[in-house]
Amino acid sequence: MQKKSKNTTKKKIVSAAWKLFYDQGYDHTTIDDIIALSGTSKGSFYHYFNGKDALLSSLSFLFDEKYEELLPQLDPEMDAFDKLMYLNGELFTMVENTVPIDLLASLYSTQLITKGEKHLLDRNRIYYRLLRQIVIEGQERGQIRADLTSNDLTRAYAMCERALLYDWCICNGEYSLKTHARQMMPLLLGYMRADQK
Repeated sequence: MQKKSKNTTKKKIVSAAWKLFYDQGYDHTTIDDIIALSGTSKGSFYHYFNGKDALLSSLSFLFDEKYEELLPQLDPEMDAFDKLMYLNGELFTMVENTVPIDLLASLYSTQLITKGEKHLLDRNRIYYRLLRQIVIEGQERGQIRADLTSNDLTRAYAMCERALLYDWCICNGEYSLKTHARQMMPLLLGYMRADQK
């Protein structure tokens, strides 16, 4: 029970921080603002984060939270590939509407140079577990090719998402991320379909 409470506290802090970063900018957001909006305490904040900069790497938690929210909405009968495309569209809509592009770019740059934990690549994240689950289900149903491992296909999917996010960042968000991904994801990942081998 206590673990769930800790996770909830951390999620509250992360969600509040990214809402504030988007609404008023990273530089104009204080730790006190984050604590007030999250309804937590200074002690809780510093238990999870050693400062505001540490929140930049927490974007992966926000992505995972979005996937957790979307999971119950997925129709169990939906084609596995279509599920993946739906999740991508919803995630990229959230990114486009709630994540400041400069902070997304900062996250990518810190992940390139960090010597420690690379949150975006953590295979134990909800993000990877859910994607693997959908791929395995698709393989069992004959919708996703089975001559490649579920881990390889999940990694390829995640790599395509990162590539599209990175490209959107270096283009300074001059186009709609969701619209572009709706065209590019099926093109880049169509080989995953069992009937495209």
